[in-house]
This record gives sequence, C-alpha cells and structure tokens, in this order.
Amino acid sequence: MKIATVLGARPQFIKAAAVSRAIREHNLSSDINIDELIIHTGQHFERRMSELFFEEMQIPSPDYHLGINSMDHGAMTGRMLEGIESILLKEKPEYVLVYGDTTSTLAGALAAKKLSIKVAHIEAGLRSFNMMMPEEINRVITDRISDILCCPTQTAVENLKKEGFDNFGCKIFKTGDVMYDSVLFYSEHSSLKSDIMDRTGLSDMDFVLCTVHRAENTDDIGRLYTIVEALGEIASEIEAVFPVHPRTRNILNSSGLIGKLGKVRLIEPVGYFDMIELMKNTRCVLTDSGGLQKEAFFFAKPCIVLRDQTEWIELLDSGSNRLAGAERDVILECYNSFKPLFIGNPSADLKSGPGLYGNGKASYEIVRCLIGSGDSDKTHLESQI
Repeated sequence: MKIATVLGARPQFIKAAAVSRAIREHNLSSDINIDELIIHTGQHFERRMSELFFEEMQIPSPDYHLGINSMDHGAMTGRMLEGIESILLKEKPEYVLVYGDTTSTLAGALAAKKLSIKVAHIEAGLRSFNMMMPEEINRVITDRISDILCCPTQTAVENLKKEGFDNFGCKIFKTGDVMYDSVLFYSEHSSLKSDIMDRTGLSDMDFVLCTVHRAENTDDIGRLYTIVEALGEIASEIEAVFPVHPRTRNILNSSGLIGKLGKVRLIEPVGYFDMIELMKNTRCVLTDSGGLQKEAFFFAKPCIVLRDQTEWIELLDSGSNRLAGAERDVILECYNSFKPLFIGNPSADLKSGPGLYGNGKASYEIVRCLIGSGDSDKTHLESQI
C-alpha cells in the first residue's frame, strides 16, 4: 500500500512523526507493507519552524519539497494544489493523509479527491464554530471530502454525527490524539536533547510561557495591543517567555508594539524538545495555538487561551483551560484565577480526565484504519461509528 502524507506546518510535523513511526513498526511485523512518501509544501519555511523538526524528531526526509509560502490564502492554495496534483499523478498512492487544519491540509485533500484518491483526515471533527477563521473553513471542507475520518475525541465524533456524516459514505473512527502519542514518546528524551533551561537561565516553575501567531490576533492590531498589554503586566511580576513566530515578530516591529511588551522576554522560535522542556517547567501557558492548548493539559499546566473560541471544548469543560480572547482584563482575570495552582501539585486539579485523548496509541489505530482491519476487527478501536 502506498500512501502520501502532506505536511506544511509545525504541528503537522509532530503528529506525522508518531504515525510515521507506527508505520515503520507495522512494516516490521506485517505482510501488508505501507510505503509512505512525504510531501512538504513548505508552508513553514523558516528553518527553525521546519527542517529542525525533521532533524530532531527523526521524521523521514520529505520525498518532495514544494517550497510554497509567503502568499495570500488563495494564491498559496492554488500553487499547492498544482504542485501536489503533479506528484500524485506521478506516484499514484492509494491514500493521501492530511493533518489538522492548515492550507496544506486543504490543498492536499482537494488535490487527492479531484484525482479520485482516497483521503484520510487525521484530527477530524474539530469545530470552533467560527467560520471567520481560515482554519475552520479548512477543517470543515477537508472533513466533508475525506473517506476516513480519524477523530481525537468523542466531542469530534459527535460534531460529525450532528452534521450528518453518517450519511456521507465515509468511515468515522475515534482513534485518540496523535499529539498525545508524540508527547509521551518525546518527553522521555527531551531533557537529554534540550539545554534550553540552561541556555536561557530560566528557573524551574518561575516563568510563564506565551505564544501568539494566529491571524485573528496578529492581523488585528487592536487585539494584538490588548494582548501585549496583558503580557506586559504579567511580566512585571513573573518572567514571561515568548518564543516569537517570524511573522508575529515582523508585525510587532512594524506596528511599534514590540516596545510595549515591557519585561516580556522574546526568544527565537524553538524546536520541539526545547518546547517540551519549557512546557514541563513553566507555571502557566498563554497561547492561541491549538496544539499548545493540548500540550499544556498533557503536562498538567493551566492554560489561558487567547482566542474567542476553541475547538478543544473538553479542555474548557475540564477546567484546565480558560478562554480569554484578547481582552486585557479577562486575560489578567484568568491568570490571577490560576495562581493558586502555581503552588503545590497542579496535576491533582488539572489532570482530572484520564483517557480524554486516548491511551497514547492513536497512531497505531490510524495505521489499522488505513490497512482496513477496522472493517473486520473493531475491538482495537475505542469505538467505530
């Protein structure tokens, strides 16, 4: 069986690492061999946001690198469609695997479907219910044209059922979350692979970690201003570390807001092992990233979500995450409400939902779905819908 995996952004590298590892292990013990080829669109083009992850996480080098980035959504989607289609015509895979909700996700799914190649969507069924978000458009369309939908949670399964996916001729599986697989695997090695705590001189549990990169925040200077205000105030009482996405840094510089961050410590983008170590040792996370919301939960860290909606509703329900949007006062209120967890053992309060994202074997379940064992043997899955 030949499959083509389409990647383009950091979270996809992390998820694909777990599935690629499961594929390699499967091939060692099965008569059904899976030949995976990797197409890197180039959506994240800065080395520390792309190649570094392949090196660190031992992901097989991309078979194709399209180098498509720094364009408007329409132009970038069109270029990716053209590039991916030519590769698929040459390689003729049975499946195309796409991850998450990026432009690369949508382009990969569309290119495959128009060539009558089956599509498997990893992280299917997520909804923020905000169609103003490009990511929401990407995930809704990708789900609708996918043949296999691998859902990380029961909430994702229910979203698809409510939208009538039972009638669309696709297969829906609750596999668990591949991000959890990666965190469990790589967190065992991160302290040996990363020296970021020594390199930055940070003290354990004496800083907060922040990331901001989504267009809804960076392209709206009013929102970015109030987020910067809140971060500056938090940084006046505890060290605040901000690994800055290149695009975010450019906007902060061009708008003059970089000077209003006060004591916030800006650092360059970090690799995955560095990020794991920062997550392990921070007191609290402030982010608009979907992936970091979950990673905070995996490491039992309180998380303030700098968005008006989130696709990870179960994290809000569990109390581990709080939705703050971009309002300065709301961000500070959330931060102050989490302060009691900074002392003692936050995991006792935050990690109250074991199994929320599966058992750390989602990547193996996805491989089983691909080879078709889900049709005859449903016991390996948490549920097949």
